[in-house]
Amino acid sequence: MSDASGATASAMGSGRELANPPSDGISNLRFSNHSDHLLVSSWDKTVRLYDADANVLRREFAHPGPVLDCCFHDDSSGFSAGADHTVRRLAFASSKEDILGHHDAPVRCVEYSYAAGQVVTGSWDKTIKCWDPRGVSGPERTLVGTYAQPERVYSMSLVGNRLVVATAGRHVNIYDLRNMSQPEQKRDSSLKYQTRCVRCFPNGTGYALSSVEGRVSMEFFDLSESAQSKKYAFKCHRKSESGRDTVYPVNAIAFHPIYGTFATGGCDGFVNVWDGTNKKRLYQYSKYATSIAALSFSKDGHLLAVASSYTYEEGEKSHEPDSIFIRGVNEVEVKPKPKALAAPQ
Repeated sequence: MSDASGATASAMGSGRELANPPSDGISNLRFSNHSDHLLVSSWDKTVRLYDADANVLRREFAHPGPVLDCCFHDDSSGFSAGADHTVRRLAFASSKEDILGHHDAPVRCVEYSYAAGQVVTGSWDKTIKCWDPRGVSGPERTLVGTYAQPERVYSMSLVGNRLVVATAGRHVNIYDLRNMSQPEQKRDSSLKYQTRCVRCFPNGTGYALSSVEGRVSMEFFDLSESAQSKKYAFKCHRKSESGRDTVYPVNAIAFHPIYGTFATGGCDGFVNVWDGTNKKRLYQYSKYATSIAALSFSKDGHLLAVASSYTYEEGEKSHEPDSIFIRGVNEVEVKPKPKALAAPQ
């Protein structure tokens, strides 16, 4: 990728820090599709609902163990994925929790499909499960199906009826939610090292996948030769000092909902914004105090939530406190720059 970003955003600082952050590692954060509410899951055994605009903690749900993922259903409820093998539905107004069901190992990922009206979970038990949240009064009635995966599920992403599942062993399975009996495509990651995050393009044509070794690959669903010729990978979240490269895991990818550009966050504490179509870096925000664990753009793309939270890539050590920052996003940071036209002859 070439660099069109110019100066970093050091003058802007880190953004506005949310009050009452989690007290341990932040596993994920997500903006609502309907408001500026933000749902945050953490290793401190909580799910927290914030009004990001007002900087207010609205609700806090305590779970028996670490919470590895969370997502919204709508502005009145959400779902959580627990290390205690449990999938829960959270009702925000009443602070009520319902158990949707269980896996046989920690639940790593949870997504709600608006297209299918189902909750999809991925676990370290090497399965994906689909749930109907309307049957929450009886767990045996909520499970729609269980689908074996080649390895432990590390990351998942949905766009329309497409589900992309990234597992240990660098496997990637692509499903159509309308027919989950077998994957539409089975792939291996284009990257040589362990997958950290997968996120679908908002336009539904493919996905970005990041690895622990400072790289992101841009992949396309269409298997035609012309579509596959567009795929590529690029290096990021690295630093070169006196001839030595230090390479950092890329923990987070978030696509801008309007422009389709995307942000990446790494263990180097940096957030970069990329134009994947024109293969350019648009922006780099000033360095955060510790690893970037998660990123999410608000529904209109005007806000970016950043989880600055040590991800234990160097084991147990003293580290900065876990923090959530809300950045106002300027168009110049995320809008693709038009290609310069050749001067007339």
